[in-house]
Amino acid sequence: MFEQIKLPYAYDALEPHIDALTVETHYAKHHAAYTAAFNTAAEKAGLADKTAEEILSSLDSVEDTALRTALRNNGGGYFNHNFYFGELSPNGGKAPTGAFADAVNSTFGSFDELKEQLLTAGTTQFGSGWAWLIKAADGSLKIIKTANQDSPVMTGEGTPLLTIDVWEHAYYLKYKNLRAAYIKELFEVIDWDKVSALYEK
Repeated sequence: MFEQIKLPYAYDALEPHIDALTVETHYAKHHAAYTAAFNTAAEKAGLADKTAEEILSSLDSVEDTALRTALRNNGGGYFNHNFYFGELSPNGGKAPTGAFADAVNSTFGSFDELKEQLLTAGTTQFGSGWAWLIKAADGSLKIIKTANQDSPVMTGEGTPLLTIDVWEHAYYLKYKNLRAAYIKELFEVIDWDKVSALYEK
């Protein structure tokens, strides 16, 4: 059975950057609904013994179109939100160090430029979706965008290191239509040590 990540922080711990009502609604309503629906779809497809990554990376093997869509949307919502909430921290925002910092500087020129490019990716994603920092097969860092609940796990473009949720439910209660303002504040609660650990792994 797929389970939501257990938040290692209280709903109000990310304030003032992300408000408590948004975290609670996002996690306890949206993420919970995706998780429940993914479990139902995985059971129907006979895939409950697989990992989320295994299911999402082999969606083409599911012949039933409606079931494949349910797995894609709800499995993606489950996986993406687990990833998103798992990399936030009230002690976040500190610049990365070590090998990951070196890779960031080599690829983007600076940590600030990485954030600027992530901001651009997030603000230019049309409609609902995600901005991602991934580690490509050749070890390089890349920024990509995905629509709806799609992810690099589905596309095979690389290993996800960081994601930014740009669905309106992630920010609208506090930031209304100011998506860029939300992303800039989100940078203050991203745990870059966790991103770095994923890169080195």
